[in-house]
Amino acid sequence: MSWLAEVRAIVGAANVIDGGDLAAYELDWRKRFRGRALAVVRPASTEEVAAVVRACATHRVPIVAQGGNTGLVGASVPDASGTQALLSLTRMNRVRAIDAANLTMTVDAGCVLQAVQEAAAAQDLLFPLSLAAEGSCTLGGNLATNAGGTQVLRYGNARELCLGLEVVSAAGEIWNGLTGLRKDNTGYDLRHLFIGSEGTLGVITGATLKLYPQPAAGGTALAAVASLDVAIALLQLAQARLGASLTGFEVMGGYALGLVRRHFPQLAQPLPPGEWTVLLEQSDSESAEHAHALFEALLETALERGLIADAAVATSVEQSKAMWHLRESIPMAQSIEGPNIKHDIALPISAIGAFVTSTDAALLRSFPGVRPVNFGHLGDGNLHYNVQPPIGADAAAYLGEHEHAVNTLVFDAVAEFGGSFSAEHGIGALKRDELAQRKSPVALSLMRSIKHALDPLGLMNPGRML
Repeated sequence: MSWLAEVRAIVGAANVIDGGDLAAYELDWRKRFRGRALAVVRPASTEEVAAVVRACATHRVPIVAQGGNTGLVGASVPDASGTQALLSLTRMNRVRAIDAANLTMTVDAGCVLQAVQEAAAAQDLLFPLSLAAEGSCTLGGNLATNAGGTQVLRYGNARELCLGLEVVSAAGEIWNGLTGLRKDNTGYDLRHLFIGSEGTLGVITGATLKLYPQPAAGGTALAAVASLDVAIALLQLAQARLGASLTGFEVMGGYALGLVRRHFPQLAQPLPPGEWTVLLEQSDSESAEHAHALFEALLETALERGLIADAAVATSVEQSKAMWHLRESIPMAQSIEGPNIKHDIALPISAIGAFVTSTDAALLRSFPGVRPVNFGHLGDGNLHYNVQPPIGADAAAYLGEHEHAVNTLVFDAVAEFGGSFSAEHGIGALKRDELAQRKSPVALSLMRSIKHALDPLGLMNPGRML
C-alpha cells in the first residue's frame, strides 16, 4: 500500500489534502517561507497521530507538525521539496478535563489558546499564557516553541505553565505523561525535552496545564519615562511595591508608538508623544479598593521621584483593553509600514538601556537612515529590537542587501551584553545558521545526540533548529 493510501485509511480520505490551494498550510505567518507539502494530513486523535507517524516511518516520509501556523521562524511549514507531510493538529481541539481542586486542565494540542483561556474562565479560573496570536495559535505550538507573551513576569513561559505532556514519538509510540503532579522526581523529566523542541523530537498531542484563581481586581496604566534606564528604575520600584501582583511591564519606544499613531489614527493614545512609554499591569487577590490603592501609591511615588513625567490610569475594563491594544498594534503597524528586520532578543534587564543606546548608534553609523523600532517585555528582559529600512528605500531590496549585516551587528552586540539572540520565537529555519554559529560546540553536540536518540531516521521536522 502506498503512503498516501495508508494515511487515507487512517484519518479518512476527506482529511488528507494533496491538491488545490494549500497556502494556509504552506505559507508562514510572516510570508517569508513558502513550502510545498506532499500532503496535508488532519488526524482527530492521538491514536491517529501515532498511526500516521508509524506510516511515515515505514515509508521514510518526513513530518512537519503544525498548529495554528502563527510561528515567526519558519518552523511549522514544509520546505519546497514536496516530500514532507504536513501534520495539522487543528481537529484535535478538545478540553479533556478540568480539575478545579488541583488547579489543572488537560487539553488536546490543537486547542486554540483563547479557547483554553475561556474554558478556564468559565470555571472562575485563569490560564495566564497570553500573546497577540491567542485567537489562532494552539497549545501544541505554544509548548513546542515555549511561547512567552505578556505575563511571563508573573507566571513564566509556557514551560512553567505545563505539568504534563502526551507525545507521539518518532517511532509512532504514545508517551502518556499527562500528570497533574507538582512534584514527581522519578527520573528524567521528559516533558522538558519536548517543550521548546519545535517538533524535531516528537509530536505533542496533549498537555496538562497549570491554572490559577481568577484575580479579584487589577489595574492598568501607561507612564511616560525619559529613558530605558528610568524605565528599569520604575520596574524595580513596581516590583518592590507590588511584588507578585505585578503581572505585566511592557516598554514601547516613541517611534514604535508613532507608527501606531500613523497607521491606526483611530486608536486613542492617552499620553502625548515621548521617548518611551511603559505599560504596567497588576492583579490582586484581595479587593478592587486594595488594588487601586496600591497602584495609586506606586504612581504617586514614581512621580515624586521623577521617574515618570506623566501617567494615565485605566478606569474601566474597556480602557485597559485599549491600552493593551496600543501595545499589540505595534507589529501590525510595522508590517503596514513595510518589510523590516525583526529581532527577538533577551538581555539582562540591567543591560538593556546600554545595549539600546550603543546598538542604535552603531546601526545608524553603519546603515544611515535606518529606523530602530523598540518595544517588548521589559519585565522579563525580552526586547523586540526591530529595524525599519530608511524612508523612501525599496524595503525588499534593502533587506536583501543588508539584512545579514544588520543581524550580525545586532547579534554580536547581544552576545557582548550577555544576552540571547532568540528569546520567545524559537529557532526554526530562520535562525538555524545563527544557532550553529553562536551556540557552544558542547551544547550543539548534546542537542544532536538527543535528536539522534529520539529521531534516528531524522524524519521529525528536518532542517529546523539543527
